[in-house]
Amino acid sequence: MDVNKRNVFVVLINSQNQLMVQGQRMDIKDLRTKAKEFIKNEFNDENLPVLTQVTIKSIGTINVTKDHVISLQNDRGTEYQAYLEVQNELVAAYNELRDEISKEKFGTYFNNLDEELQNAVQKVYPQKISEAEPKNYGGVK
Repeated sequence: MDVNKRNVFVVLINSQNQLMVQGQRMDIKDLRTKAKEFIKNEFNDENLPVLTQVTIKSIGTINVTKDHVISLQNDRGTEYQAYLEVQNELVAAYNELRDEISKEKFGTYFNNLDEELQNAVQKVYPQKISEAEPKNYGGVK
């Protein structure tokens, strides 16, 4: 499958539990914010995912990064706790974005919406986390 590189947010965890995001070392505390910036691409940055205008029932016409994907990859030596922390931050990024648009459009949090409205919000921010099989990326424990 041909994928536009700007639509892929690559997150690597090496065998020393160090986080690399888009080829740069990153502290786990910065991951959620960076993931949200990537998923939303609020300012139509040409280095972030392509924005596409869509019309979603109950929300209206909105720009979304419908082809974005977060690629989560870890080394075989990565500790499970480190992997879980990274995965939790990525999921939290989606949850926060869903809460933000839910409050903006409907005046309440995502979890308070009925199923129809939750489905609409999920079309704006579909959770797209691709997890690759662990590999040996390097680093010595």
